[in-house]
Amino acid sequence: MAKEGVFHFITESYLLDFRGRVTIPMIGNYLLHAASSHASERGFGYTDMTEKHTAWVLSRLALEMWDYPQMSEPITLYTWVGEVGRVFTERCFELQNAVGKPFGFARSIWAAIDLETRRPTLLDVEGLGVYQSGRLCPIEKPGKIPTVENEMPGTPFTVKYSDLDINGHLNSIKYMEHLLDLFDIRMFKEKEVHRFEIAYLAEGRYGMELEMHSTETDPNQYAMAICHEGKAICRAKVIWQ
Repeated sequence: MAKEGVFHFITESYLLDFRGRVTIPMIGNYLLHAASSHASERGFGYTDMTEKHTAWVLSRLALEMWDYPQMSEPITLYTWVGEVGRVFTERCFELQNAVGKPFGFARSIWAAIDLETRRPTLLDVEGLGVYQSGRLCPIEKPGKIPTVENEMPGTPFTVKYSDLDINGHLNSIKYMEHLLDLFDIRMFKEKEVHRFEIAYLAEGRYGMELEMHSTETDPNQYAMAICHEGKAICRAKVIWQ
């Protein structure tokens, strides 16, 4: 079986924002769908992991966009396994438009956890290594994100039914949606998100009272966090242009 996976999407009206463009969270959904399908087709997907009482957990994601597709535009998404370690593995993505021109790339870091202890388990380095690709991903890997939660009061929200994923935890895409909602709509009218980076640190659960924080660290650059009882469960960085 080919090392790389190729997936095709068409942007529909219900996937677009008020500008008529696909959103960062929707791109995130495309990435997760491709990652899940690519893994399942090669024997290390959701069902395969569950049989071993383990599950994949997204640890970090960095996404860079140069353009945003509009209505009825086709998207071709390539995904492949990058570096493989004993605890973490890297998965990369490339987004192309109808004529094969790249308009976005992403790097993600995943860990396998034991479903009972919720602690990391060792990866099958040899098995995963078979699917490593030499394809390059030209964006920077996820890096260190500044701490911002102690600088000012946060915006509260409570984890509800629609925030939950198949594991009953705060959906990884919902983290992204809630953080982006902190920006005034004028930002989306005047600028584009060029890079969105997020580090998942702990699981959000139903009924949790959370606080969201955002601070401009440099012109058009923001450090963000979602916290529970003063401790970050995720950190993020957004660069606008």
